[in-house]
Amino acid sequence: MQFIEQRLAGLYVVESDVFADARGSMTRAWIPKEFQDHGLSVDIAQGLMAFNHLRGTIRGMHYQAAPLWEHKTTRVTRGAVFDVAVDLRPDSPTYCEWFGIELSADNRRMLYMPPGFAHGYQTLADDTELFYLVSSGYSPAHARGVRYNDPAFGIAWPLGAPTMIHERDAGYQDFVR
Repeated sequence: MQFIEQRLAGLYVVESDVFADARGSMTRAWIPKEFQDHGLSVDIAQGLMAFNHLRGTIRGMHYQAAPLWEHKTTRVTRGAVFDVAVDLRPDSPTYCEWFGIELSADNRRMLYMPPGFAHGYQTLADDTELFYLVSSGYSPAHARGVRYNDPAFGIAWPLGAPTMIHERDAGYQDFVR
Protein backbone atom coordinates (compact mmCIF):
# COMPACT_ATOMS: atom_id res chain seq x y z
CA MET A 1 0.00 0.00 0.00
CA GLN A 2 1.13 3.52 -0.72
CA PHE A 3 0.04 6.28 1.67
CA ILE A 4 0.01 9.70 0.03
CA GLU A 5 -0.46 12.51 2.53
CA GLN A 6 -2.53 15.39 1.21
CA ARG A 7 -2.22 19.12 1.92
CA LEU A 8 -4.89 18.81 4.64
CA ALA A 9 -2.88 17.41 7.55
CA GLY A 10 -3.71 13.84 8.45
CA LEU A 11 -5.67 13.19 5.25
CA TYR A 12 -4.31 10.35 3.12
CA VAL A 13 -5.07 8.81 -0.24
CA VAL A 14 -4.23 5.13 0.00
CA GLU A 15 -3.24 3.34 -3.19
CA SER A 16 -3.85 -0.38 -2.83
CA ASP A 17 -1.53 -3.05 -4.09
CA VAL A 18 -3.22 -5.06 -6.82
CA PHE A 19 -1.99 -8.50 -7.85
CA ALA A 20 -3.39 -9.60 -11.20
CA ASP A 21 -3.15 -12.82 -13.17
CA ALA A 22 -5.25 -14.78 -15.65
CA ARG A 23 -7.96 -15.41 -13.01
CA GLY A 24 -8.47 -11.73 -12.23
CA SER A 25 -6.96 -9.82 -9.33
CA MET A 26 -6.46 -9.65 -5.57
CA THR A 27 -6.32 -6.29 -3.82
CA ARG A 28 -4.80 -5.64 -0.41
CA ALA A 29 -7.66 -3.57 0.99
CA TRP A 30 -7.00 -3.40 4.75
CA ILE A 31 -3.64 -4.03 6.41
CA PRO A 32 -3.83 -2.49 9.91
CA LYS A 33 -0.06 -2.62 10.50
CA GLU A 34 0.60 -0.54 7.40
CA PHE A 35 -1.88 2.10 8.59
CA GLN A 36 -0.25 2.08 12.05
CA ASP A 37 3.22 2.41 10.49
CA HIS A 38 2.00 5.74 9.06
CA GLY A 39 0.64 6.88 12.42
CA LEU A 40 -2.98 6.28 11.42
CA SER A 41 -5.60 4.86 13.73
CA VAL A 42 -6.93 1.39 12.99
CA ASP A 43 -9.77 1.48 15.52
CA ILE A 44 -12.92 0.28 13.79
CA ALA A 45 -16.30 0.37 15.49
CA GLN A 46 -18.32 -0.33 12.37
CA GLY A 47 -18.19 -1.07 8.67
CA LEU A 48 -20.89 0.54 6.55
CA MET A 49 -22.02 0.22 2.96
CA ALA A 50 -23.94 2.85 1.02
CA PHE A 51 -25.66 2.18 -2.29
CA ASN A 52 -26.79 4.99 -4.61
CA HIS A 53 -29.06 4.46 -7.61
CA LEU A 54 -28.43 7.65 -9.58
CA ARG A 55 -25.39 9.38 -11.03
CA GLY A 56 -25.12 12.83 -9.48
CA THR A 57 -26.43 11.84 -6.04
CA ILE A 58 -24.81 13.78 -3.22
CA ARG A 59 -24.56 12.40 0.29
CA GLY A 60 -23.11 14.58 3.01
CA MET A 61 -21.44 16.48 4.36
CA HIS A 62 -21.57 14.46 7.62
CA TYR A 63 -19.54 14.19 10.81
CA GLN A 64 -19.95 13.40 14.48
CA ALA A 65 -19.22 16.05 17.10
CA ALA A 66 -16.83 15.65 20.02
CA PRO A 67 -16.31 13.55 21.97
CA LEU A 68 -17.31 11.11 19.21
CA TRP A 69 -15.20 12.59 16.41
CA GLU A 70 -14.37 9.71 14.15
CA HIS A 71 -11.78 8.73 11.64
CA LYS A 72 -13.14 7.24 8.47
CA THR A 73 -11.72 5.24 5.55
CA THR A 74 -13.79 5.11 2.36
CA ARG A 75 -13.54 2.88 -0.68
CA VAL A 76 -15.79 2.38 -3.72
CA THR A 77 -16.72 -1.22 -4.47
CA ARG A 78 -18.94 -0.49 -7.48
CA GLY A 79 -19.10 2.58 -9.73
CA ALA A 80 -17.33 5.85 -8.93
CA VAL A 81 -17.62 8.93 -6.70
CA PHE A 82 -16.04 12.30 -6.17
CA ASP A 83 -15.18 11.90 -2.47
CA VAL A 84 -14.81 15.07 -0.39
CA ALA A 85 -13.38 15.84 3.05
CA VAL A 86 -13.69 19.26 4.75
CA ASP A 87 -11.33 20.19 7.59
CA LEU A 88 -13.45 21.34 10.55
CA ARG A 89 -10.61 21.42 13.11
CA PRO A 90 -10.56 25.04 14.37
CA ASP A 91 -6.85 24.89 15.27
CA SER A 92 -5.82 23.49 11.89
CA PRO A 93 -3.96 25.69 9.36
CA THR A 94 -6.33 24.27 6.72
CA TYR A 95 -9.53 24.95 8.69
CA CYS A 96 -12.57 25.06 6.37
CA GLU A 97 -10.57 23.88 3.36
CA TRP A 98 -11.69 20.87 1.34
CA PHE A 99 -10.09 18.06 -0.61
CA GLY A 100 -11.77 15.97 -3.30
CA ILE A 101 -10.69 12.90 -5.26
CA GLU A 102 -12.25 10.36 -7.56
CA LEU A 103 -12.58 6.95 -5.94
CA SER A 104 -13.78 4.10 -8.12
CA ALA A 105 -14.06 0.35 -8.21
CA ASP A 106 -11.47 0.47 -11.01
CA ASN A 107 -8.81 2.63 -9.30
CA ARG A 108 -9.24 0.92 -5.90
CA ARG A 109 -8.13 4.02 -4.02
CA MET A 110 -9.16 4.71 -0.45
CA LEU A 111 -9.45 8.01 1.41
CA TYR A 112 -8.43 8.10 5.09
CA MET A 113 -9.87 11.02 7.10
CA PRO A 114 -8.73 11.75 10.64
CA PRO A 115 -11.11 12.99 13.33
CA GLY A 116 -12.42 16.49 12.70
CA PHE A 117 -13.41 16.18 9.04
CA ALA A 118 -16.84 16.34 7.45
CA HIS A 119 -17.32 13.82 4.65
CA GLY A 120 -19.53 13.57 1.60
CA TYR A 121 -19.52 12.49 -2.02
CA GLN A 122 -21.16 12.83 -5.40
CA THR A 123 -21.75 9.69 -7.44
CA LEU A 124 -20.19 9.71 -10.90
CA ALA A 125 -22.04 6.61 -12.12
CA ASP A 126 -25.41 4.98 -11.62
CA ASP A 127 -25.59 2.09 -9.12
CA THR A 128 -22.55 3.12 -7.07
CA GLU A 129 -21.62 1.46 -3.79
CA LEU A 130 -19.19 2.62 -1.08
CA PHE A 131 -17.70 0.79 1.87
CA TYR A 132 -16.70 2.74 5.00
CA LEU A 133 -14.62 1.78 8.01
CA VAL A 134 -15.50 4.10 10.91
CA SER A 135 -13.89 4.41 14.36
CA SER A 136 -17.02 5.32 16.31
CA GLY A 137 -20.52 3.95 16.50
CA TYR A 138 -23.28 6.19 15.21
CA SER A 139 -24.75 8.51 17.82
CA PRO A 140 -27.80 10.56 16.77
CA ALA A 141 -27.03 13.06 19.55
CA HIS A 142 -23.59 13.74 18.01
CA ALA A 143 -24.56 13.59 14.33
CA ARG A 144 -23.88 16.85 12.50
CA GLY A 145 -23.53 18.11 8.98
CA VAL A 146 -22.61 21.02 6.77
CA ARG A 147 -24.34 21.81 3.50
CA TYR A 148 -22.80 20.46 0.30
CA ASN A 149 -22.94 23.90 -1.36
CA ASP A 150 -22.11 26.08 1.63
CA PRO A 151 -20.13 29.13 0.43
CA ALA A 152 -17.88 28.81 3.50
CA PHE A 153 -16.21 25.88 1.72
CA GLY A 154 -16.82 26.44 -2.00
CA ILE A 155 -16.70 22.76 -2.95
CA ALA A 156 -16.48 22.31 -6.73
CA TRP A 157 -18.71 19.30 -7.37
CA PRO A 158 -17.80 17.84 -10.78
CA LEU A 159 -21.41 17.30 -11.89
CA GLY A 160 -22.74 20.51 -10.36
CA ALA A 161 -26.05 20.43 -8.51
CA PRO A 162 -27.20 17.01 -7.29
CA THR A 163 -29.69 14.88 -9.17
CA MET A 164 -30.69 13.41 -5.79
CA ILE A 165 -30.05 14.64 -2.24
CA HIS A 166 -31.73 13.99 1.08
CA GLU A 167 -33.67 17.00 2.42
CA ARG A 168 -31.59 16.93 5.61
CA ASP A 169 -28.33 17.25 3.63
CA ALA A 170 -29.73 20.08 1.49
CA GLY A 171 -31.09 21.92 4.51
CA TYR A 172 -28.08 22.34 6.78
CA GLN A 173 -27.60 25.96 7.89
CA ASP A 174 -24.66 28.09 6.73
CA PHE A 175 -21.47 27.17 8.53
CA VAL A 176 -20.22 29.82 10.96
CA ARG A 177 -16.49 29.98 11.53
